[in-house]
Amino acid sequence: MSKTMTGLDGLVRCGWCAQTTEFIDYHDREWGFPVDDDIRLFEKLCLESFQSGLSWRTILAKRENFRQAFAGFDFNKMAKFDHQDVERLLQDAGIIRHRGKIEAVINNAKRAQELVGEAGSLAAYFWQFEMLVDEGFVPQSASTSAQSITLSKELKKRGWKFVGPTTVYSFMQAMGLVNDHALDCVGRKEVMRVRETFQKPV
Repeated sequence: MSKTMTGLDGLVRCGWCAQTTEFIDYHDREWGFPVDDDIRLFEKLCLESFQSGLSWRTILAKRENFRQAFAGFDFNKMAKFDHQDVERLLQDAGIIRHRGKIEAVINNAKRAQELVGEAGSLAAYFWQFEMLVDEGFVPQSASTSAQSITLSKELKKRGWKFVGPTTVYSFMQAMGLVNDHALDCVGRKEVMRVRETFQKPV
């Protein structure tokens, strides 16, 4: 796939936007912009876990259904989910009905609570793994990074599930822990502008 595409509006964007028009708004408003909100960070990591083996288009189309089914991805609420909730979710046609992934994100909600107790917030913890790039960096040239491998290992040590290096790197791309927009994509400069005033959580 080409690294860029030119939309009907004449703007150059990352090439993956050409897959469906639904990606344009997500690309322009969300992907790659730095996020410091714990709920959004947890939601994205959960959705990336569900995406494993599937397309992001499938997950994005079901995102609102996921939010309703998983209490808005409030991990404090999700941590209280029990066996009955798992069975309820397995009957919900609006989400991905995969028992292993459902049980994994409920487990991860409990682990998220523990991580907040340790680091103060998910944002403070995740942003320790920010990927700073140099002039030789080639965007979207890899599916993992040293940072995503390290973060994946650290999360697994803490008992998180479905958080492999590729899943974690996709999370980092989307949440702005790395600016992986194509070099001539209109979004790259906008993300750089936002990052200049972004207060990195500590």
